[in-house]
Amino acid sequence: MRRKIVAGNWKMNGSKDLSEKLVGSIRFEAESLDNGVEIVIIPPAIYIGDVLKQAQGALSVGVQNVGQWQSGAYTGEISSDMAKDAGCRYVLVGHSERRQLFGETDELVAAKVSSVLFSGLVVIVCVGETLEERESGQAESAVSSQVRTGLSLVAQGEWQNVVVAYEPVWAIGTGKTATSDDAQTMHAAIRSVLKDMGAPADEISLLYGGSVKADNAAALFAEPDIDGGLIGGASLVAKDFVSICRYFPAGT
Repeated sequence: MRRKIVAGNWKMNGSKDLSEKLVGSIRFEAESLDNGVEIVIIPPAIYIGDVLKQAQGALSVGVQNVGQWQSGAYTGEISSDMAKDAGCRYVLVGHSERRQLFGETDELVAAKVSSVLFSGLVVIVCVGETLEERESGQAESAVSSQVRTGLSLVAQGEWQNVVVAYEPVWAIGTGKTATSDDAQTMHAAIRSVLKDMGAPADEISLLYGGSVKADNAAALFAEPDIDGGLIGGASLVAKDFVSICRYFPAGT
């Protein structure tokens, strides 16, 4: 059975006060969940300690980005070893905002994935097509290329620490979302690519991201190849975020 994961990416939002109130509320609400969903909080790195304090082991914690190096003269960077030392379990790599705003390439994503796995952490690798690629019929080929290159350095024994998040770029922060059918089609295509790469594709969790909210989560999570969500704006409101987590029925 694949892991069911709902991860909240705070992006560049947060404060010590928010960390205390929001994470405490999420932890309290999560105690009543009985559907086996792993809840992951991914705050700005500077608030990891505050989030861990409130999570109290009931919630997993991740970091939004790491460098491809483990140490050295790289001012402003943090390594996956540092993230692990701080108490993180997950690392987000290759988010579309990192690709678009900071010029991260598939090759750089691959190097970061390798570093994260070397540290023994779980990597959530983000892939997704632009509106132009979708409208020109290149969506699947674009995403396939990101998967193949971004995961090209994963060794056979490391796949258990790989999660893939499909986030259509045109749906991130826009209020638009892919239909559940569209999302399922792409998730199935990603799983097919993973299988072609020799990965244990049926064991790898695939998440959907891109304006996931309480009113569309049920339809998305009901699809056979969607194993959870990478949540942006809704993860900053405890009630909304926990509502999304509840859409996995017990025993799935």
